[in-house]
Amino acid sequence: MIDQPLLPGLDEESAPFFEYAARGELRVQACADCGVRRMPPRPRCERCGSFEHRWDAMSGLGTVWSFVVPHPPLLPAYSEQAPYNVVLVELEDDPTIRLVGNVVAGADDRLDSIDPHSIAIGMPVEVVFPRPVSDDEGAVVLPRWTPA
Repeated sequence: MIDQPLLPGLDEESAPFFEYAARGELRVQACADCGVRRMPPRPRCERCGSFEHRWDAMSGLGTVWSFVVPHPPLLPAYSEQAPYNVVLVELEDDPTIRLVGNVVAGADDRLDSIDPHSIAIGMPVEVVFPRPVSDDEGAVVLPRWTPA
């Protein structure tokens, strides 16, 4: 039985995203040669083929591009917090970058701290960084969103 939130598997490409999040920074990978940002992080630029990259700081502002309200059956860690939202946020700094998360009242609040019926496409949001969540492989900070 899974009674805690699912955490992403970290690898060489994705680990820096979560390391910056643990510091309270939202950064996305960008090609060091042509400047195209990409998410999820990858070793090679799709545009120019370069293997060089950097991590660009983002403002943390965005808008809800899409969202869902999951329905049962849910894993125990999630069913206790239902109904909740899962959003796809388009970043204000770069609309080609969209991140998955949840809109919550505050960084460490439960997933159901916002009525999912209050979420709307185009809703302005701002990133927040909750306390780390741990599993057998370590601790991860999963960025979330609050109404802006």
